Amino acid sequence: MELFENDALSLSSKINRGKLSAVELMDATLDRIDAVNDTVNAIVYLEDRDKLLAQAKAADASKQTGWLRGVPIAVKDLANVEGMPTTMGSPLFVDTIAPRDDLLVERMKAAGAIIIGKTNTPEFGLGSHTTNSVFGPTRNPYDQSKSAGGSSGGAATALAARMLSVADGSDMMGSLRNPAGWNNVYGMRPTWGAVPSEPTGDVFMHQLATSGPMARSPADLAALIDTMTSPDPRQPNSHFPGVATPMLALPVEKQRIAWLGDWGGAYPYEDGIAELSEAALKQMEDMGHHVEAVKAPFDAESLWESWITLRSFAVAGGAHPLYADPAKRAQLKATAQWEIERGISMTAMDLLTASMTRSDWFRRTLELFDNYDVLVLPSAQCWPFDVNLEYPTEIAGVTMDTYHRWMQVVVPASLIGLPVVNIPAGFGANGLPGGLQLIGPRSRGGRLLQLAHEWHTATDWPNKRPPDL
Repeated sequence: MELFENDALSLSSKINRGKLSAVELMDATLDRIDAVNDTVNAIVYLEDRDKLLAQAKAADASKQTGWLRGVPIAVKDLANVEGMPTTMGSPLFVDTIAPRDDLLVERMKAAGAIIIGKTNTPEFGLGSHTTNSVFGPTRNPYDQSKSAGGSSGGAATALAARMLSVADGSDMMGSLRNPAGWNNVYGMRPTWGAVPSEPTGDVFMHQLATSGPMARSPADLAALIDTMTSPDPRQPNSHFPGVATPMLALPVEKQRIAWLGDWGGAYPYEDGIAELSEAALKQMEDMGHHVEAVKAPFDAESLWESWITLRSFAVAGGAHPLYADPAKRAQLKATAQWEIERGISMTAMDLLTASMTRSDWFRRTLELFDNYDVLVLPSAQCWPFDVNLEYPTEIAGVTMDTYHRWMQVVVPASLIGLPVVNIPAGFGANGLPGGLQLIGPRSRGGRLLQLAHEWHTATDWPNKRPPDL
């Protein structure tokens, strides 16, 4: 297990210095997957062992010194890896083999990564609980009767279970943040447009989802976000937020942190969520930062209505061709059908109203960031729930009126594409992990990573309390 306490930067450094071979690392990684993956079901496709060992041998013989040289990575099963299946957790795509790599995968391979397989995700990434009819649920490594979160639950669990040292994820509505919190690892939702998506279809309208890194250390987050970012001229909204990795070596300025609590009572929390968050913030105060409880800065229901309008519009835009075919529609999960139906019923004025609310909220955050450097909310409003439950229908006695209302706490950042670094915050009395969202101004993700790195140095929750598998 000692090898798997290393982060990806440490592993690649050992390989580049001749202290570890890529073949040794691959052998150990595949043995670890064999030992624990059946327990948690995080990796749902794995390449042939001999093929992967041959790629590792080639990495050892290569003169490349990329930071991911010889490091095994499994890619979230929403992205394409040439020659591997891309099921997206849907029975409609179980036989789909990707003809080429997505841009994100190209960039990781160029940095030296060896792609070993795919990590689990809910159908089309919809819902923050990683389960689907193709592969079943990914189980929380801290309690296999509980959810791993989602939609990047497979990636987060593979990290926590020491099957991977670093991973990719994606985030529309907390899909990097919720599973990171529930698996005691780090996840970063970058500023929207910093990580280019695939340059296909519409490239102007749907500014909600983004890919991002997940890891057991902020240093790996920074290294992987630097690999993922750089403008793509085929996408008009892509931009370069700056290089993050060198910032981690700089002194951390004392941060003005705004604790948004339960948003003036708008967000119900299960017992222990607020207490865990506030204990972590007290520790940040002890580190020299200024923490202030701030009243709700915007009407929560207006944000919610704007979000679910724009989200359904985006989901329908991507999935409507499947819905339009009655035979394929019958194979879509009910929540996907509901989301698509909402999206195709939207009027132009519905969308304009939602976008105006989004614009008002963006302007309001400019005022907030004049006075604070970081806004903080919990990763999720509840603890990991029963793995056999589709989604929580109530929190603290409050009924959840949609399949995703229980994740409302992630909406303020998602709606306007702000960068968020999710940090492990410790464990509740139930023994389950939770996290905090560190939210910053656009293109200031590097400063969030600085704060996360300082936090990691002080706490090191992923190594301090790994799962017992």
